[in-house]
Amino acid sequence: MLEQQADRIMQLSEWEERWQDNKIGFHQPAIHRMLQINYNAVVNGRSSVRFFFPLCGKAVDMKWLADLGHSVVGVEISEMAIRQFFQENNMTYSEESLPSLPGATLFQNSEKNISLYQCDVFSFSSSVAGQFGAIWDRGSLVAINPKDRERYAALILSLMGGDCRYLLDTLLYNPDLYKGPPFFVPDKQVQSLFGEFQLQHVAENTLIPTISPVEGDPGYILGLQDSFNLPALELNQIRSSCQTFY
Repeated sequence: MLEQQADRIMQLSEWEERWQDNKIGFHQPAIHRMLQINYNAVVNGRSSVRFFFPLCGKAVDMKWLADLGHSVVGVEISEMAIRQFFQENNMTYSEESLPSLPGATLFQNSEKNISLYQCDVFSFSSSVAGQFGAIWDRGSLVAINPKDRERYAALILSLMGGDCRYLLDTLLYNPDLYKGPPFFVPDKQVQSLFGEFQLQHVAENTLIPTISPVEGDPGYILGLQDSFNLPALELNQIRSSCQTFY
């Protein structure tokens, strides 16, 4: 854990407030480019892969994968985010309380290939929904409080099936200039957290307002700045580091 951000804590209520106040610059309205680029490597020739989305928000990637024949399970603390996902994608959905997971609600589309659990991610486990063949972590590890990072990694590892591939996207920047979130997770720490798996570093990009699409889109960068009060100095000093584990 980095000294500069070691004591930084975001309460779950703060994340819910961001959704209530529409301060969700971290949400991307288009399919994430890193998922598109690495889709074949993650799927690895398999069909009907079960994907897990930690801290899923209303990521459009979930519908994209479901439309390709896969199933998706997500976990998100914000009920608003989950409802917006189904509504904005014109999906009918059901909801039910889960006696096995007190306080949680399960939302599912009518096809039952997208299941979103509204709960604390640390309340979720393989006993709730089994293990997965793929995990797409676009903004979850970088949102987890630094003190909970090892606990989070243990959860992710417990959810990985024998053939699972874990695609992870993190942000790299100078933590002296910004306290997070999104938090700085250096590649060295990522390797320490998930080192028992084979690692492939698939991409690294500088995020600047003139780059497109998606991760370098001005709306995305300015959205991050607005949602997390990123200093303007940082805008051309943030890098996206994407890795896959299997």
